[in-house]
Formats: sequence, C-alpha cells, structure tokens
Amino acid sequence: MRAIRITLIIAVVLGALFVGADRVAVYFAEDQAAEKIRSSQNLSGTPDVSIKGFPFLTQVANSSLDEVEVKLDGVTAGAGDRSIQITGFNAKLQDVRINSSFTSAVADRATGTAHISYADLTKAANDPAVTVGYGGTNAAGKSQVKVTGKISAMGQSIERSVNSTVTVVDGDTIRVRADEIPAQGFPGLEQMIREKIDFDRKISGLPRGIKVDKVVTTQDGVDITLTGSHVNLAG
Repeated sequence: MRAIRITLIIAVVLGALFVGADRVAVYFAEDQAAEKIRSSQNLSGTPDVSIKGFPFLTQVANSSLDEVEVKLDGVTAGAGDRSIQITGFNAKLQDVRINSSFTSAVADRATGTAHISYADLTKAANDPAVTVGYGGTNAAGKSQVKVTGKISAMGQSIERSVNSTVTVVDGDTIRVRADEIPAQGFPGLEQMIREKIDFDRKISGLPRGIKVDKVVTTQDGVDITLTGSHVNLAG
C-alpha cells in the first residue's frame, strides 16, 4: 500500500509539473505568435492570441494546433485609396499547421467577425458632404444604411437622404448602392447624386486568406462575418 501511495504521489507531482510546463510553454508561444502575426501581416496593433486545447506540447510535437483565437480591437485596413478602422476583429482558426520555430502557421479554415462604425463608414465614402447611418432592412430583408448627400445643381444646394443596400462583392469589397433616388424635375440629378453616395470600398489588410462573407447593419454600425481557408498567419 505504501508503494502504491508513493507511486500516486509521484504521478500527481509529475502531472503537476507537466501541466505547469505546458502552460508556461503555451503562454510563451502565444506571445511569440502575436508578434509574428503583427509583423508578417503589417497590422497596426499587436493581436491577442489564445491557443486552445490541452496539452499544448503534444500539439506542438504533432506540428498542428487544434484551434487558435486571434483578437484585435482596431485594425486599420485599406479601403480603396483610404484607410478604414475595423473594430472587434475576432477570428477562430482551426487545424493550424506550424513549424517548430513558429515562423510558419497556416490554418485550414477560419471564421470570424468584425465591426465598422457608421462614423468610419462615412469616412470611407470619401466625400465630406456624405454621411452614412442606420437604415434597417428593406422588404427583401437585405441590410440597408441611410446615406445623405449634398450637391449643387441649377444654382441650388440639394440634399437627399436615401436608403442604400449594403452587400459584399468578391469577398473583399463592401458595396453601397441606393435603391431609389427621388429626383423629379431635375434632369440628370439622380446620376449626380449617385456619383456621390454610391460607392465600393475594397477591404485590404486582413490576414491573408480571410474574406468578407456577409455584412449586417445594426444601430451602431455594420457587423461583418468573416470566413477563410488556408489562412496564412505567419511566414
């Protein structure tokens, strides 16, 4: 009995030491991975990286991590010839293949979310006379924003507010298009207004392999759903 008790104590101690070593290793790896992702992706800030699963050391030995979560609040992404602030970036990456030095990391698949405020979407419109706000949904259930623009025509300053549908094009572009523009009595006015308030903004600067899947308008901005495969995080 004494021998069994000693064996159990030794097993518990060794197990505790293994768990402690495993946790120290994962914390170190998370810090290293965060810095590597920041530098390789040219991100404006250092992400918060969380490596899931236990034990971590066994995953490293197999050169594959079950799941890695990457969070970053405040990604400055490209939007055409301007930049746009994306907040609440949160990506879950699964089946991440790595090398022993963490200089290469590729996720088989990824899902995520992000957010663009109306203030930042207004800046992306690239016209000081244009503002973007919440517009609800149209009869077909598609997300809309309310876009207000001012133009000068026939010696008058004309302002129009219209509901515009927000869609995703080619997995990297947010498109804003007015459904209808009231322009009675002003020939050519609709085209003039559309030139101001209809716009496409290509989003760049996200980790390679992640695409914009869909957008949904809310009271305080546009929620973005992200998806990806073969996402290159580092290297």
